[in-house]
Amino acid sequence: MKKKIIVVIPAYNEEKNIAELIRRTQPFADICVVNDASKDDTEKIVRTFAPVACISHSRNTHIPQAILDGMRHAVEHRYDYVITMDAGLSHLPEELPLFIGAPDCDLVLGYRVKRENTPMYRKMISRLGTMLINFTLRPLGSKLPRARFRDVTSGYRRYSINAAKLLLSRAMEAKSFDFHTEALMMVYRNGMSIEEVPISYAFSNSSLNMKVVLQSVRMLLKMVRA
Repeated sequence: MKKKIIVVIPAYNEEKNIAELIRRTQPFADICVVNDASKDDTEKIVRTFAPVACISHSRNTHIPQAILDGMRHAVEHRYDYVITMDAGLSHLPEELPLFIGAPDCDLVLGYRVKRENTPMYRKMISRLGTMLINFTLRPLGSKLPRARFRDVTSGYRRYSINAAKLLLSRAMEAKSFDFHTEALMMVYRNGMSIEEVPISYAFSNSSLNMKVVLQSVRMLLKMVRA
């Protein structure tokens, strides 16, 4: 039976990109854009695409709540899989078939093998983050296999509806990009199945700042303590 798939796209002030992203994504799957209190015409543009679901926040909630609201929509409408994608065209919609055609599992991680215009410092941070997160994913004394994922910070992913329900059932602590780490931790530590697919990544702008770094460090400490 063909799986029912939806692409969830958190969007904040993406009026320059959102129409192109929707047009390029529509041939592959249904779409749910979560307009996270944008101050520009993002919501207005999304609503011109009649088949696209649009959830709008009255205040900016950042990545975690935007993705969770998209997952909630997917559960309510009985989708089988949720694919998360960046709204800024750093993820290529043309690579959606890699996720759609991946084996049945609870989480598919996109690992970046081709990076366009990515500064060296971002590459180094990503590599360091992957090393530290792999090390801390398995609790001390756990019988879980050692984590050896290639790229754990990418937000281009596919979640099974069971994985989405797991995340929705928990009180998640993530504040921004650390959502991807916390989500992976929950899926991995609950013994759910995880696969990886190679993707491309086009760097456009950076949301990285000291606050985001500190949030990621706190998430790592939580993983060590948990």
